[in-house]
Amino acid sequence: MFTTVGRWCARRPKRVVAAWLLLLAAALTAVGLFGRVTSEDVSIPGSDSQAALDVATRAFPAAASGKQPVLLHTPAGAAALTAPDAATAVRSAAAAIAAVPHVVAVTTPYDPAGAAAMAADGHTAYLSVELDVSGREVTPAMTDAVLAAAAPATAAGIEVTPGGQLAAAVDRASTGRSEAIGLAAALLVLTLTLGSLLAAGLPLLAGAVGLGIALPVLGLVGHLMDVPEAGETIAAMIGLGVGIDYTLFGLTRFRDLRAAGAGIEDAAVRTTAGSGKSVAFAGSAVVAALAGLALGGLPLLYALALAPAIAVVTALGVNLTLLPAVLVLLGGRLTPRPAAPAPQGRPRGWGRIAALVAAKPWPLLLAGLALLGVLAAPAAHLHLGQLDAGSKARGTMSRTAYDRMAQAFGPGANGVLQVVDVLPAPVPAGTGSTDPRLTAVTAALRGAEGVAAVGPPALAADGRTVRWQVTPATAPSDAATPALVHRLRSQVLPAATAGSGQVVHVGGAPAAQADLNARIARRMPLVVGFVLTVAGLLLLLAFRAPLVAVKAAVMNLVSVAAAYGVLAAVFQDGWGARLIGLEGAVPIPGYVPLLMFAVLFGLSMDYEVFLLSAVREGYLRERDNRRAVVTGLSATGRIISSAALIMVAVFLSYLLSADPVVKMFGIGLATAVALDATVVRGLLVPATMVLLGDANWWLPGWLDRLLPHVDIEDDGHTEPPTTPTDGPALTAAAH
Repeated sequence: MFTTVGRWCARRPKRVVAAWLLLLAAALTAVGLFGRVTSEDVSIPGSDSQAALDVATRAFPAAASGKQPVLLHTPAGAAALTAPDAATAVRSAAAAIAAVPHVVAVTTPYDPAGAAAMAADGHTAYLSVELDVSGREVTPAMTDAVLAAAAPATAAGIEVTPGGQLAAAVDRASTGRSEAIGLAAALLVLTLTLGSLLAAGLPLLAGAVGLGIALPVLGLVGHLMDVPEAGETIAAMIGLGVGIDYTLFGLTRFRDLRAAGAGIEDAAVRTTAGSGKSVAFAGSAVVAALAGLALGGLPLLYALALAPAIAVVTALGVNLTLLPAVLVLLGGRLTPRPAAPAPQGRPRGWGRIAALVAAKPWPLLLAGLALLGVLAAPAAHLHLGQLDAGSKARGTMSRTAYDRMAQAFGPGANGVLQVVDVLPAPVPAGTGSTDPRLTAVTAALRGAEGVAAVGPPALAADGRTVRWQVTPATAPSDAATPALVHRLRSQVLPAATAGSGQVVHVGGAPAAQADLNARIARRMPLVVGFVLTVAGLLLLLAFRAPLVAVKAAVMNLVSVAAAYGVLAAVFQDGWGARLIGLEGAVPIPGYVPLLMFAVLFGLSMDYEVFLLSAVREGYLRERDNRRAVVTGLSATGRIISSAALIMVAVFLSYLLSADPVVKMFGIGLATAVALDATVVRGLLVPATMVLLGDANWWLPGWLDRLLPHVDIEDDGHTEPPTTPTDGPALTAAAH
């Protein structure tokens, strides 16, 4: 199949290039017409917080986006917002905001329903703005319109700062600068590796085309499901990295074939048949690992898995179809100059490292494990938390609104809990909030440890559904807030409603985040088990060696543990946090380690496949395990380290993002890839393979008969070209 695809594209290069350019133009046009949409909304089917939201939505009809705060603030030396002139200006601004398209209602702090929105000192308050669009449909233009309508307030010297979804829409930052830096770093590495500026530019072109299609597609998918902004950024990180790496492996294969005398079209076809097959295998492993996130049972995880999967699939399409077409068009200019004969004597570079590992496997194995163990140590106290707008960069609209709210109303005002009670019988007419069932819950909430304030009970039109606004004493990101949620659910509310038949739910953003982390913690063993099983089966299918498959899975776990340790040290403990643009320690959301695990297991398959292919080919040819390990590591070390260096540069470039989650993925992925390509593939894997000897390739007879024969490195020719021991390219067998 791969040979057929490669030949078809190689014989119609201009048509293939035109088709990809047309697809790129269509994707960019479509997202330009319909816009890209992201959403931070989280739904958790079957959770208590989701039940609270569903009950409240049915009983208390509200605008699609809920109530969005617009903060009002005057300095301490200025007139308070309760002054007549300030009140007049605020009312005028509210009336103007109410006339803005998509705004359906505005509640001021002077209205009875908004009395709680005025701070005790009178210098901070907020308007509650209701929109007829969902949170993911709020655009920066809507926020600008609200700010423009608030001109009467700003003219009176009142600082106006939208919060909530209105602020989030404005704070969505472009990652263009990170991608430009990543591309520049990749160009430098590629030029040094390939020795040609034209050859170096081809992987960058492929990565840019893939990204130019994947991101618009993902932006359009956001119209159909909630895709968090971090999902798009992660897709860009992974898509750019694998797009460049996959093309680098293919280009290296093509140049090897050309140097060995193959014709341009034949070399392009064989590149797709050999390298393309390996890349398809590795890319499929990434997608399969991401598919494991579906076992988490959360729409958020579906979106976070789908985003990088779209980017990887696009990169595979580019590699299997566009690359052979471009290779034919540029083939003569991509052919490397004849290399000078390698000097005889001691091996150099990765050849020297390979010989050293073969000579001293035990000391180097123990040293590598010790290093990874030290890095992994902080992961022992890794715990799942939740971020809030207080973790945003200073100067952003979300952070300003958060700080104003916390200073005026307490830190818990940024994460109010919604307690919803469904009564077995309606409240008698005229009783209202004096019904003993309501007073009992109100008293219990006000007396609960960790509660700063409790609003009066709001009775729905059905007479049976009641809602309380509960303000915690701590910020949403504080560990005490989810502890309060658990205490309300397990102790306070059951005691207050015992024997009454009332059904009480605790919702709100902090409760939803607590439920999200709890669900992830419960499902993580299932997801990890699935990913480990899929990775092991794929390697078993590829190399027909059970010990090799098990060893690879164990090594991947070790490198992931080290990445978790670095993640915990930098973000949870705050080590060096200021160096990457954070003010200090921040919580690690539950989905970050889970998604990182799936992504890293998928990415590690790339280097595992290329290294083991070379080792296996050498073993099958000479039946000398030690020599096969040395030859395989020598041949693949430089290209794998170059590919990893590109990945690391791309991932680290995203540290420029103000989003802490993006920084987490940048640090975590860069650490894991760097360790995987050096310590794991350079020391641990070859050392263990030397120690295991021929047992590496042991295969029980029953399993031999059961497994299908899949030769992922075969390109249809029996005589692959050879490469100098420490040359800049992979051998054909490594692909």
